[in-house]
Amino acid sequence: MNTSNTSNETFDPAQLLRADLNDFPPYSMGHVPLADLDHLIKMDLNENPFGPSPKATAALAAMRHYHHYVGQDELREDLARYVGVDVAHVVVSNGADEMIDLVQRIFLNPGEAILDCPPSFEMYGFFARLNGARIVQAPRRDDFGLDVDAIERMARDWRLETRDASRNLESPISNLKLIFITSPSNPDGGIATREQIERLLKLPAMIVLDEAYAEFAGESLASRVPTQQNLIVLRTFSKWAGLASLRVGYCIAPKPIAAKILQCKAPENVNAAGIVAARASLDDLDYLMANVRRIVAERERLSVALAQLGFLQPLPSRANFLLCRAVGRAAPEIRDVLAARGILIRAFASPRLRDYVRIAIGTPEENAVLLDALRQIGAVHHSFAGASAR
Repeated sequence: MNTSNTSNETFDPAQLLRADLNDFPPYSMGHVPLADLDHLIKMDLNENPFGPSPKATAALAAMRHYHHYVGQDELREDLARYVGVDVAHVVVSNGADEMIDLVQRIFLNPGEAILDCPPSFEMYGFFARLNGARIVQAPRRDDFGLDVDAIERMARDWRLETRDASRNLESPISNLKLIFITSPSNPDGGIATREQIERLLKLPAMIVLDEAYAEFAGESLASRVPTQQNLIVLRTFSKWAGLASLRVGYCIAPKPIAAKILQCKAPENVNAAGIVAARASLDDLDYLMANVRRIVAERERLSVALAQLGFLQPLPSRANFLLCRAVGRAAPEIRDVLAARGILIRAFASPRLRDYVRIAIGTPEENAVLLDALRQIGAVHHSFAGASAR
């Protein structure tokens, strides 16, 4: 009988893990239990307060083929009609987050770079680090606008000398391959102007334009993609269509780039429920765009009301949220006091944003509850400040 110990008691699987991920910070969105959602006013994650289209929920209930794999071609065709491009430009993904990862994976070799413009969506840097890429930063200006001069300068400076074997010459080829621009921008809601984007499109890099909130801004550069070889536009159903938890995103990319993403992505990356709901949403645009207009109207009304409180200064926004500078009150304190009342908003840990809160636009009823709570907070603060002065 062989009594040798076949198990390797000294084997430590952790030693096989990538060492460069030892201090990798996980991304947390601060989710709450599903059972609590009916009792909270959620204004922290830029969700659509009106929810999905009734046609989408009906289509989900009527779906009879969840036990089969469902193809994506019909959704791609619907999206091509919605955006106004050839279907060969369109690829769908498991939320826009997956598309950020896919775009990086098809372009970046280890050590090559992306350019980010913080403060911005953290997933650009998250996936860059996960993919072994370097992150070049061109911080936004004091007003949160793009610093196009800095972006252009960095794109020129980041060069990798490689040999052109055909001509036996040293030629400068940029190893800064991807420039991520968000418009409207998260977290401030501002837009990149067409003039700024056109300047950036002259750079020797791919411009990845994240338009997650484009429907609220009422403008898009997606139709520019077929005539611009270095522009990729990212879109999602999470915000305007109210399908955040179903995870349906897509890109509009030059045909060779779209073909490469199709070649490299998982074939069933978007589930059947997401496909069914997204197609039904595109069949109910009048309903959904009416909700978009309601959110935009509430955004403008709420911005005025918040400014009147005296301790919040909202920035102009073209998205479905408002970034507000806290004056005389600590931003985390405002967040925590509201959370105790069942109202969730976003505060930030980064130094650039530590004096700001971000408030997603709710329904008129939710916004009224928010404003009432903030007025009470302001009244308590003024009362306390007056007592202290005496």
